[in-house]
Amino acid sequence: MKTLYEQFQNVFGDGGEIKSFFSPGRVNLIGEHTDYNGGHVFPCSLSIGTYAIVRKRDDSLIRFYSMNFEKKGVIEVESENLIYEAEHDWANYPKGVVSIFMQNGYHVTGFDVLYYGNIPNGAGLSSSASIELATSVLLNELNGLAIDMVKMVKMSQRAENDFVGVNCGIMDQFAIGMGKENAAVLLDCNTLEYSYSPVQLENASLVIANTNKRRGLADSKYNERRSECERALAQLQNHLDIQALGDLTIEAFEANEHHITNPVDRKRARHAVSENVRTIEAAKQLKAGDIEAFGQLMNESHISLRDDYEVTGDELDALVEAAWSEEGVIGSRMTGAGFGGCTISIVENQFLESFRKNTAEVYKEKTGLSPEFYVVEIGNGAREIKQLSEAL
Repeated sequence: MKTLYEQFQNVFGDGGEIKSFFSPGRVNLIGEHTDYNGGHVFPCSLSIGTYAIVRKRDDSLIRFYSMNFEKKGVIEVESENLIYEAEHDWANYPKGVVSIFMQNGYHVTGFDVLYYGNIPNGAGLSSSASIELATSVLLNELNGLAIDMVKMVKMSQRAENDFVGVNCGIMDQFAIGMGKENAAVLLDCNTLEYSYSPVQLENASLVIANTNKRRGLADSKYNERRSECERALAQLQNHLDIQALGDLTIEAFEANEHHITNPVDRKRARHAVSENVRTIEAAKQLKAGDIEAFGQLMNESHISLRDDYEVTGDELDALVEAAWSEEGVIGSRMTGAGFGGCTISIVENQFLESFRKNTAEVYKEKTGLSPEFYVVEIGNGAREIKQLSEAL
């Protein structure tokens, strides 16, 4: 924090009260590609994320600076003239949040802000949503707006959808805004009903492994999968009174899957239905403290994503399969959109070192790539940092 404050003063000068905020990254423990199918997701917020150091101005000028993109320098905009500009790159995310706040009738003063994120770039741990929620909480506090977190979550999602033009669901922003230390949140993406399950791993840890394969196919395949699921749903709706694939039990799906004429669409729908059921069951098992059962559901999730949804790819499969063969691994699966990005594993602490070493060797032998590992803790959601201890 001392370094961030010093850098803020180097960039923006002295004077005025400086406030600091933190917004976590997130990882989805289970429930992949269910959000836009009206199902449940089960993410948690992480102890890594985005720091924002900010000072209020008495004019309408906003100055953005990121220590992660120092070559871009300071990006200056007027709050009355916020439009998407490709050359502003990362700054379009916080710009979008300011724009949506103002569209909702909130008065926003100018400010100087420095961001620093320790989320691995391009790993699929939602650095964009992290910066959006950091911006939302700082705008709320600087301007005394008293907006509740769920509303800020929705406005942050709108910033990404409407301003940046990325058609994301609400999971990332919700997990980051509503995250709770040592708990995962079971979220119904249709209704936004949610509940928390304590994550008590005792002698085990959450390990995120980055394939270091850039997710080049993810966007185009994401849109393709959405279309396939929408076609399957439309055919089922001719025979069933449902709003989304997430409304179905496995039994109801199996009794009606013959109505889906395209075999590929049928596989996609099977994943959406089974993954939703797995996710609800996983939250129950975690609440009951059955980590082994939870780990088995993680493994089944990956198999479904590999075989029915076909979004894993060689690198993710190699990393997960290497993890499955290691002693002390309770469960492992891909997490995020797929086609690269990360896996999430639960590993017994006594085997952490051998897990990292052996998995890396097997993975490199199969793919030629070296993975990176992050043992992460589950932290609280986006917030102001009032004490130095809160930042640690």
